[in-house]
Amino acid sequence: MTAPKKKGNLKKSPQVTLKMVAERVGLTKGTCSAVLNKTAASRSVPPHTQERIFATARDLNYRPSFYARNLGVKRTYMIGVVTQVIGDFYSSPIIGGIELYLRQKDFFFLTVTHRHDPTLLDTYSHLLLDRGVEGFITIDTFIDRPLPLPAVAIPGHQRVEGVTNIVLDHRKGAWLALNHLIELGHKEIAFMKGAEISPDSEDRWNAILEVAQELGICMRAELIVQLEGDDATPQLGYPFAKELLARKRPFTALFAYNDISAIGSIRAFEDAGLRVPEDISVVGFDDIRIAVHNNPSLTTVRQPLARMGEIAACTLLKRIEDHADWVPEIAVEPEFVVRNSTTRARAIASVARKLERAS
Repeated sequence: MTAPKKKGNLKKSPQVTLKMVAERVGLTKGTCSAVLNKTAASRSVPPHTQERIFATARDLNYRPSFYARNLGVKRTYMIGVVTQVIGDFYSSPIIGGIELYLRQKDFFFLTVTHRHDPTLLDTYSHLLLDRGVEGFITIDTFIDRPLPLPAVAIPGHQRVEGVTNIVLDHRKGAWLALNHLIELGHKEIAFMKGAEISPDSEDRWNAILEVAQELGICMRAELIVQLEGDDATPQLGYPFAKELLARKRPFTALFAYNDISAIGSIRAFEDAGLRVPEDISVVGFDDIRIAVHNNPSLTTVRQPLARMGEIAACTLLKRIEDHADWVPEIAVEPEFVVRNSTTRARAIASVARKLERAS
């Protein structure tokens, strides 16, 4: 057994200072600081000199003090992330994408949640400003007025000066989903509209209406239901799917607002004695992580959520660091993922009989 070392034997390694780095490369502390902190002044330093400074800092294992770094350049290297809720299936991968990009750039972020409470949103925005954030990224949050700092909104639909909107092509997403159902022979299709608190709801619904008309799909009022509430779990869709069944208008497919409402709907259909996809095909929207693990696995329109987070972080840092021009909108393309929740349409009479037996 090895004897424990006495505390007195432990020697703390001397801290490497900026002065030591400057002396090693034969330059001033100011020049080394500008390069290591990547300030605007570093642009006047030749690339080969910058590389020599970075190499020396690595050799000496130099770690700049965060507070000293801020004191010299009046920076915090922090941004504020404002979201509806933390840990849900939609915002979690977006935040993961933000974190991945910011970590590579030595930036930090502070996150606040508002749960669609406008009072909290206003309070927390000011708290982030007080903490010295240099910009904002908002997730699933309505932005209707200019912010005091550069900002990126995921998703963003209203043009606001200084706010870059990351926007999915909802029309393409709607076409991919509805054309898939048409090719499978579905004519009686039910729809779930998004809750009014969701920033994507209006644009996605308008896209669905436009594409349905283009494809000759008859959208019956009895087969349209609007989600309500802010439940971020599959329970969101369950009662509204039950409501569709209670109307006794048979349908062979459902295009849900998002994946969590689609998964909740599948459970509601199965609880009523209907099989998915044999009796009713279901299409979701988002391709959240559990979509592939659901039983049956979910056919869905994929939003590249993590990538959207990276794009937002990259766009914001370009404005903060490089003073890039404000870009009002960045469009993102969806993909379509076919899994096991859709199949060829069954005879509508057969579905109607099952509905009658379930009542």
